[in-house]
Amino acid sequence: MTEGGFDPALLVQSWPKPSKPRPIVTFGAGSIVGDAHFPAYRKAGFPVAGLYDPDHARAEKLANQWGVTAFRSAEEAAAVEGAIFDLATPPWRHADVLKSLPDGAVALIQKPMGSNLAEATAILEICRARKLHAAVNFQLRFAPMMLALKDAIAKGWLGEIVDFDAWLALATPWQLWEFLLKAPRVEIAMHSIHYLDLIRQLLGDPKGVHAKTLGHPNHAVAQTRTSAILDYGNTVRCALSINHDHKFGRRHQACEFRICGTEGAAYLKLGLNLDYPTGEPDVLEIYPKGGTGWIAVPLADEWFPDAFVGRMANVQRFATGEDAMLISPVEDAWSTMALVEAAYQSSAAPATPIAERP
Repeated sequence: MTEGGFDPALLVQSWPKPSKPRPIVTFGAGSIVGDAHFPAYRKAGFPVAGLYDPDHARAEKLANQWGVTAFRSAEEAAAVEGAIFDLATPPWRHADVLKSLPDGAVALIQKPMGSNLAEATAILEICRARKLHAAVNFQLRFAPMMLALKDAIAKGWLGEIVDFDAWLALATPWQLWEFLLKAPRVEIAMHSIHYLDLIRQLLGDPKGVHAKTLGHPNHAVAQTRTSAILDYGNTVRCALSINHDHKFGRRHQACEFRICGTEGAAYLKLGLNLDYPTGEPDVLEIYPKGGTGWIAVPLADEWFPDAFVGRMANVQRFATGEDAMLISPVEDAWSTMALVEAAYQSSAAPATPIAERP
């Protein structure tokens, strides 16, 4: 026990496991499957029935590495009885895969929920029409440091949240995701969407957003730098400063959140993004209500792959009735997509002009 009664060891850092996990069928054989999905499922003991990818050679290669089946067709993959369907597909492929699933199926959809809000709306309508129980893989919510942060806030250790700062200055290897190199929307839609979704979970929906997102003259990726302010009225300040082109050595790079309340504060380092995919250890420190200094929260696990364990555990437990609700169901995820869309609209709109000298 520490000063003021705050004990970091009592903060929740993991999601309960399902008692009888169902087989998982993964659609897609990209790097995220081998780097995060399958390592997480193996660590958790979740059975993987197999995977499907239109590029069967790539699917076979990944399947052989993990000792699972490479299905020959989407129909064969969708026919696995009682499966949890894990969509690790590009956003523009989600709708077609969802249409191939049996009515009433349980699915986890890789973020983003479509390439834009129109596609997200179409996905929402497909899930409603087919009565699919679908969640979106906003797995940052399930990272051990984020579960602990949410628990600390819920227990009142920070008081009322009044400030949220996200500061990133790092070098992201966009070349690892070939499909992004020509995508029209990249930084907000594929990266900062995690932060926007987490902010929605902690602070609720903002009234609006001011944003500017842009690329860099040294490469052709559509956007890699973003500044954004979320409008929560006159009490809460929420700002994001994101620069994926800080390629000048580790010394002054950063990937940090600073969250301040009326009675306490939290500092987080998202270590994975520094030297991705190798990463560094995550960090969570809390200055608790009634305390006199910062207290490090010992983290049992990391963002990757453990957030994917928690994300799938919730889906599995919902399917078996052990969890009453899905976290980030498509109904809620649509609102994150609406915030993303508003950010892009804000970026495309003219700035407020400055008056000329008389």
